[in-house]
Amino acid sequence: MKVTEKENYIIVEDDKNDVLGFSNYLENYAYDQIKDKNVVVDILKYGELSLEELISFLQLSNQHRAHQHSFVIVNDTINIDQVPEELMVVPTLLEAGDVIQMDEIQRDLGGLDEF
Repeated sequence: MKVTEKENYIIVEDDKNDVLGFSNYLENYAYDQIKDKNVVVDILKYGELSLEELISFLQLSNQHRAHQHSFVIVNDTINIDQVPEELMVVPTLLEAGDVIQMDEIQRDLGGLDEF
């Protein structure tokens, strides 16, 4: 797993070619590394994902957001109509940073309890 630190979030990227394995790794082995940070999951390299692959991040996303941290997935080929409302998926890393910034502002104002 490749980790890039930004000002108020981290970007995590798979260094292998297995999106299901990556979501499992994040949830079961790397969660202590990311649990106290806003997280951007960069899966741009995978191109089009199946719904099963995308949903593999759902439990991790829900757990992370329940602890008042943002969890944003970046992929530019996902059909947004297939994305469950509980997942935040954006097409670019820049947009992911913007979402996290907005989430931080809402949390500071006390208006972001749950998604």
